[in-house]
Amino acid sequence: MDTAIVSSREARAKWRTVLDTVDKGAADVVIERYGKPIAAIIPYVDYKALLEELEDLRDVRYALAALEEYERDPSTARPYEEIRAELIAEGVWDDDEER
Repeated sequence: MDTAIVSSREARAKWRTVLDTVDKGAADVVIERYGKPIAAIIPYVDYKALLEELEDLRDVRYALAALEEYERDPSTARPYEEIRAELIAEGVWDDDEER
């Protein structure tokens, strides 16, 4: 599939055309602001198919940011048991899960 690149100004002015372009499968649309890509518009079915991978990519970005913070200042680290207890309290971690 082709990719169309439009400025944020053009996207605002021609929003219906942008949506129609994606909906018809003519192209994915990348919206730029001051020449920098800001967002991509893709068909919803493609988005649904990518959700799990997208979550993984975001998790990696979050983990790398945490690692960089730790490397800058190791005192930001917290003990595993403290984090585990916090996750259990929030209901994110099942208390019965093995380590």
